[in-house]
Amino acid sequence: MTERLYYYSDELQGEAQVLACTPVEDGGYAVELSATLFHPQGGGQQADTGALGAIPVLRVAQQGDKVLHFTAEPVSAGPVNQQVDGERRRLHARWHSAGHLIGWVGENHGWQPVKAHHWPGEGRITFAPGADPQTLEQGALQAELQRLIAANLPRRQLDVDGVRQVGFGDLPVYGCGGTHVASLSELGAVTITAVKMKKGQLIVQYEMG
Repeated sequence: MTERLYYYSDELQGEAQVLACTPVEDGGYAVELSATLFHPQGGGQQADTGALGAIPVLRVAQQGDKVLHFTAEPVSAGPVNQQVDGERRRLHARWHSAGHLIGWVGENHGWQPVKAHHWPGEGRITFAPGADPQTLEQGALQAELQRLIAANLPRRQLDVDGVRQVGFGDLPVYGCGGTHVASLSELGAVTITAVKMKKGQLIVQYEMG
């Protein structure tokens, strides 16, 4: 089992033990660490990249309770310094946090978020109608987002029955395994690019400045 340090730490460098380095069929190696600062792809968010020592980490994936770091070269067993690409991490954290805000606004208008995609250039949240769904206009959604970002609410994290919960200020928390900004001013400009209905679901698309 890999300890997921990125759940409660924003550190981008740290030591870990290499537990295994296994060749993979399509070339390269899968490296298992005792603990990782790298976020794997999943939960609507792309993976971190960076390096283990001097060896680049090309992608990161979950495999059961393990997090595997894929490299082109082998990494020796024992202690290793892990370095996460900070620019890529901040980009993904901004997209993911913006998606959470859109999810909350939709939920506050009677829509239940059921799917999220936080990839840069492809941001969208899909909602199913709740008990009393209200009309959600693009302009009103944009104004609400801008109000929340201007309030600069701080991130808060809880552990509820072993499940990590993430929210901002006094807004509701969501079970989430992704990375997030420390406060909402870090988001910068978030633009709602489309609000549309498709097969009974509401789809909100967004872009980051």
